Amino acid sequence: MLTQGSAKHVAEIQRIVMHEYYNAYTFDYDIALLQLKKPWPPSLGPLVQPVCLPPSSHTVTDTHRCLVTGWGYRSEEKVLPSVLQKAEVSIMSQTECKKIYGLISPRMLCAGVPSGERDACRGDSGGPLSCQASEDGRWFLIGIVSWGSGCGRPNLPGVYTRVTKFTSWIYSHIS
Repeated sequence: MLTQGSAKHVAEIQRIVMHEYYNAYTFDYDIALLQLKKPWPPSLGPLVQPVCLPPSSHTVTDTHRCLVTGWGYRSEEKVLPSVLQKAEVSIMSQTECKKIYGLISPRMLCAGVPSGERDACRGDSGGPLSCQASEDGRWFLIGIVSWGSGCGRPNLPGVYTRVTKFTSWIYSHIS
């Protein structure tokens, strides 16, 4: 589904598992799992590719290629795209992230570009921040769009849920 509203397949949700420590004020533990009633049909195989779940020891730096994708607003002017958007962003150090926002837990990470011109925005929440491993080229789900200060503002990166902190939690609910 590249163009909004043209879904060839709709999946029914069987259950939603929200993290038990989720904090709606700080957005700490901002993660949930959706279990589908039925697997994706095999005919979607060429169109739907998996992304790897990173081990908890997995590290990503600003040298890795990272993409955020979503259907959210293209700017703070609330312009919704009709085609799925992607933006290449860089992972920021935890120290820099804390300097900007202060309330950054170990379960969060910042990503963006200094100019702010590439960022996630309202409506992208819950979407993937995927980074390519330099060793073998595989893509890993590193972050989940969580929050930020506006969209695309200079020196105000997006804040993401740090997936490596939840690998064991995810496995405990899917196995």
